[in-house]
Amino acid sequence: MYHLYFGNGAGDPGTVITFFPWAKQLKGRMGTGQVGVISCLIPKGTTSFWENRLGKFNIESNSSIRFGEKYIQFNDPDGLLLELIERDEGPINHWSIGGIQAENAIKGFGGAILYSAQPHKTTDVLENVMGLECIGQEGDYLRFKAEGHLGNTIDIQLNPSVRGLMGAGTVHHIAWRAKDEEDLLRWRSLLQDKGYYPTEIRDRNYFKAVYFHEEGGILFEIATDPPGFSVDEPVAELGKKLMLPSWLESKREELEETLPPVAVRVLEGDK
Repeated sequence: MYHLYFGNGAGDPGTVITFFPWAKQLKGRMGTGQVGVISCLIPKGTTSFWENRLGKFNIESNSSIRFGEKYIQFNDPDGLLLELIERDEGPINHWSIGGIQAENAIKGFGGAILYSAQPHKTTDVLENVMGLECIGQEGDYLRFKAEGHLGNTIDIQLNPSVRGLMGAGTVHHIAWRAKDEEDLLRWRSLLQDKGYYPTEIRDRNYFKAVYFHEEGGILFEIATDPPGFSVDEPVAELGKKLMLPSWLESKREELEETLPPVAVRVLEGDK
């Protein structure tokens, strides 16, 4: 099974989203215990570009205002709910492809909306464990802000709905940053002191991570920034070939024969 990473040209923290392309995966159900909406950051003045682009490819979208900001919301083919938000924060993404140039490109994450089974419990972990600040409430949403320029805004939906079911079109986990492995160990110790049950540190080749479920049912990952995606190939070569961890390199030929081919295609509307 592939592990497909998408991000800016260097795969910098705050820009990377990963997918498991399971061909026959059953459709999941959006609900509590999940990240409900993924927010992506776009440059100021580019909302019209993205509205036109989505319409060009017959992707239905709608706009909404939350905490004084305009969001464009749409679904991917599996039902994953995405939204785009203009902000000055975050560096320009110099990666360009097809009809998207750097001045319009998604910069990284803006944040997320969490669908918690116990919103007050999730509020507690965000404030008293993860260190975010609650900066306001609007209708059914609480907003939290973290340091940094990408992925720094988290909203909690306050009206719990039906329990979510994992599957296609749902989010497996949300990731938080640790400076390095020493910092990750401190986070793991803190989680244990707070009564959570983090996993052992797991080596993901490009980072090391621990995982834990907060009491609202959402799976949190804390992952190190280093070594990063250039640990096994130059930045200029990222995404051009199948990369394997060292313990699977001896099986490369076998794996390449069984995995379906993957290619970046130019959309018809961009030709």
